[in-house]
Amino acid sequence: MSVKIRLQRHGKKGKPFYWIVAADARAKRDGRFLEKLGTYNPNTNPATVNLDVDGAVKWLQNGAQPTDTAKTILSYKGAMLKNHLVGGVRKGALTEEQAEEKFQAWLEEKAGKVASKEENVARAKSEAKEKALEAEKAVNEARVAAAVEEAAPEVVEEEAAEEVVAEEAEEAAEEAAAPEVAEEVVPEVVAEEAAPEVAEEEAAEEKKEESAE
Repeated sequence: MSVKIRLQRHGKKGKPFYWIVAADARAKRDGRFLEKLGTYNPNTNPATVNLDVDGAVKWLQNGAQPTDTAKTILSYKGAMLKNHLVGGVRKGALTEEQAEEKFQAWLEEKAGKVASKEENVARAKSEAKEKALEAEKAVNEARVAAAVEEAAPEVVEEEAAEEVVAEEAEEAAEEAAAPEVAEEVVPEVVAEEAAPEVAEEEAAEEKKEESAE
């Protein structure tokens, strides 16, 4: 029986979630399988992979062929490397201790790379969040400035209206004071105009008295 190590799709539409399975090559992709070896979630960054490395190596040693995607995942988790080391031990090129030592060294190096990638992703998210906050702040400041500019003409109109009212009040006050000034001036003018007539009457009376004498 030909065995394939492949992905079996689960999850929901738009967010797939995969099982890593060993299945008969003649079986349907999402049909029956011989053994579940792990899971693969591509919706996270980096992708989340859980794999039974020893189980995968056992199937590889028994002749199971991984699909291209499954092979990439097995390499990512070190199953392909361990299969190669086990083959070396079987041929006598390595001892089991040496093979295990090399595999553990590879796991540590891989863990460091994954941690570095996660750190970079977290930093990128933080920077993107800060930029988004700065952009939102700039938009809010622009809105406030626009609101102030829109309100400025109304303030100017109110100030101009106040100035007009003040000017009208001053003019009304001047007009109200004008008759009093006129009344004060008119009697003096009348008195000055009446003075020559009084003088003529007095002179005429004096002539009459002189002629009577």
